[in-house]
Amino acid sequence: MYVVPNDTLARARAAQAGFATATQATVDEAVTALAWSLYQPAHARELAELAVAETGLGNVADKIVKKQRKTFGTLRDLLRVRSVGVIEADPALGIVKYAKPVGVVAALTPATNPGATPVNKAMMAVKGRNAILIAPSPGAWRTTARAVELMRAELGRIGLPADLVQVLPQPVTREATAALMRDADLVVVTGSQANVRQAYASGTPAIGVGAGNVPVIIDETADLDAAAARIAASKCFDNATSCSSENAVIVVDAVYEAALEALRRAGAYRASAEEAARIEATLWREGRLDRSLVARDAAVLAERFGLAPQARAARFFMVETAGGRPAYPFAGEKLSLVLAVYRAADFNAAVGQARAILDFQGKGHSAGLHTRRPERGHALAEALEVVRVLVNQAHSFGNGGGFDNGLNFTLSMGCGTWGGNSISENLNWRHFVNITHLVTPIAEDRPSEEALFGAYWGQHGTGASP
Repeated sequence: MYVVPNDTLARARAAQAGFATATQATVDEAVTALAWSLYQPAHARELAELAVAETGLGNVADKIVKKQRKTFGTLRDLLRVRSVGVIEADPALGIVKYAKPVGVVAALTPATNPGATPVNKAMMAVKGRNAILIAPSPGAWRTTARAVELMRAELGRIGLPADLVQVLPQPVTREATAALMRDADLVVVTGSQANVRQAYASGTPAIGVGAGNVPVIIDETADLDAAAARIAASKCFDNATSCSSENAVIVVDAVYEAALEALRRAGAYRASAEEAARIEATLWREGRLDRSLVARDAAVLAERFGLAPQARAARFFMVETAGGRPAYPFAGEKLSLVLAVYRAADFNAAVGQARAILDFQGKGHSAGLHTRRPERGHALAEALEVVRVLVNQAHSFGNGGGFDNGLNFTLSMGCGTWGGNSISENLNWRHFVNITHLVTPIAEDRPSEEALFGAYWGQHGTGASP
């Protein structure tokens, strides 16, 4: 049986055992140290450049923004909550809740965010007084290892054990990752669905994320230029590496041409039918996305797709697709600067199209709406099996927490049972602690039979015994 090498797990357990009794002040200092290891500008740039050079995914400028923004927002969230001792008390119920560590966390992280995701998870794990051992994507090991090196150095600088944060040594094989998951106390996976399923099969409690494939509706009341600006900024951010990036826009018929013109003004290129066929033939090879085109610059894609000369200046590419054909390749997650566009007769038809897309891929993750009618946000949230519905927001900036919405900052979005996950919220510190409930007596709360059954008896009678 494979064993995690170099006493990595033993060192994690030893570090965690000493940290398990840390005060809230010490915990928050540790979390701040981890945040600073990535937030400081020189480190954010170094890791962004290393990630792009190593993986070929995304772009440096946006990765710097992502690292600093997500780290800053997560630190804000974490410093506002208690995670040591009593974290909640309800005198009326006689219940007091105490937070306890889970132990050693195994964290699987993706190539799309090899610097930001490890730090984000480490901050949450350490907030719960845990140690964390990171298994990175093999193709992004150097970036993740450097991020871990920086976190360890910052912990050492404040006198805390560096072994609270470690990276799985090379080579990061399937066997090594499986062994880590088997021997850890909690597994948290951000990445491929294959890795999520492997985590669930490990025998260790596991939290995974679902597949992204965000559809967004533009209705006839929307501010079209504002909607287009949000969609363009979100779609283009880090070359669409985010699982929260818009993959389809569904536009109601009344504003279809005006909305596409607004998107054009925001930097989109509207592919012709012939160009759409070339994009499809190039982007998918034997039914699979061509990994060499994932998260590449728009100019690279325009050349590879053989688009018209004016497309070389575009920020992203719109492909108009036929409604009612959810298996059409463009209905899935594209991880590239290609946006599927659907035309719907009205808002209700647009909701149906969004549901069809999510049934094809991405159920549980997210959807969005651009509108001036607030009640339609409620209607969409009622209708779709997704965890998050964002109204008048850019998904890549709001889905994982924003300074102008109330979602927790995270780089891991739970998708509920719809997406094969155990959580239906953004991953946050509460998922990294156990809770002890102190239960004391309260005044008896026993209603009468009449209070509970009276209405039922009045409508249906007591019935005869079988």
